[in-house]
Order: sequence, then C-alpha cells, then structure tokens
Amino acid sequence: MIEVRDLVVGYGPTQVLNGIDLTVGTGSVVAVLGPNGAGKSTLLRTVSGLLRPRSGSIHLGDTDVTATSASARTRQGLALVPEGRRLFGSLTVEQNLLIGGYARRDHRALKSEVREFLDRWPVIGRRRDGAAGNLSGGEQQIVALGRALMSRPQMLLLDEPSLGLAPILVNEIYRLIAEIAATGMTILLVEQNPTQALKVAETVNVLVGGQIVASTPSTETTPEQVVGHFFTGSETGPGATEEH
Repeated sequence: MIEVRDLVVGYGPTQVLNGIDLTVGTGSVVAVLGPNGAGKSTLLRTVSGLLRPRSGSIHLGDTDVTATSASARTRQGLALVPEGRRLFGSLTVEQNLLIGGYARRDHRALKSEVREFLDRWPVIGRRRDGAAGNLSGGEQQIVALGRALMSRPQMLLLDEPSLGLAPILVNEIYRLIAEIAATGMTILLVEQNPTQALKVAETVNVLVGGQIVASTPSTETTPEQVVGHFFTGSETGPGATEEH
C-alpha cells in the first residue's frame, strides 16, 4: 500500500503540491490525472524518494519512508518508470533490463526473467544487442517498464507512459500495463490521457494547481468529465466528488 498524507512539496520559493492526500491500496491501480504543470511528476518523484517534501508523510505499507532515500524505497519494493523513459541510450536493450535488477543477488533468475521479457516482445527481443537509444519511443517505453519489473517490485509508479506516442503504440503500452495490473501489482499512474487511464484504474484523482480537486471510481466518470476538471478545477459532472 502507498499512503500519502498532507504532502507539501516545492522547488525553491515555488510550492508545487499543496497538501496532497492519496491512498493506493494493495493490488489496486490508482490514477492521478491532470494538465501540464499540475504537479503530477513532482508527486511521483516525491513518492519515489527523488524529492523531499516540505511537510507531510509517505508510507509504504506500515513503514514511514518520508525521510528515506530512493534506493531504500526500491529495496522496500517500489519502482518508478519515469517520464521520458530515461533509458541508457548507448547501452544495449538487454543491459538496460539487467540494470533494473542491479540490487538483486539471484543473477541467474534475473537473466532468465530478462530472456522471458524479451521473448514476450519479439520485436524488441530481436534487437536485444542493439543500442536502446535506437528503439522507437513506444519500444523504449516497453523496455522502461521491463526495466522496472526486473527489480521485482510490489509497487509501481508510472509517469506519463503514453506521452508523445502514436495511438497504436499507446494501446500496446496500456495492454502491458493491464497485464501487469492483473498480476496484483499495486500501481500509481499519472497521466494526461484519461481515456486510457480509465481503462485500467479503479480510482481516478484529478490534480490541478497542486491540489486534488476530485476523486471518483473510474466507473462513475468519463474522459470528458475528467478533462473538464483540468479547466475548472472543480466538479463538472455527477461522477465526481470534490475534495477540499
């Protein structure tokens, strides 16, 4: 479980997140949707340990990790797939996947899981010895997801996985996310794309101006209602519950 309480985060004099409360139950998929500049990536960077909050708390399960490092959170089962993939472009596809399991000691099992992942995606598997930077954006996103999975996480943070991809590739990425979710993985997903997020998330939160302005079950809202919040920062339809 991921639990965030009254989280306040900023850069220098600028405050980006203003008292965020969020819970991602074990085995559930929760989406945070919002426009550019809403603070979505800042939220994930803070939960992952790359940023320190000014106040508030972050728990992974029963453990308060607010003051712990990103590497410590990785050891506790948290993995981040960052915005823009952030692969090591000059390294091979296989090397990028192996890096995801750098903290593991079962190297034989890790290599086996890398092979299984590449067999699952033969278009990428055929280029396992090629530079990851030569892959298409969609292929790189699949590798970035695979790299995170190689750490055997219990909780997965996904930052804008559809960003900059053609629709057909977005469908492929979300097919993989749905498969991961079906294994019981706890997932916190941030997106601008409500259509895709609503297909996999159980709960949708709308983040605007550093605050969660609405939270609702995904079955009780529509992409149009979600996007409406982006512009109004308040309720736009019967499926939304405004939070103050």
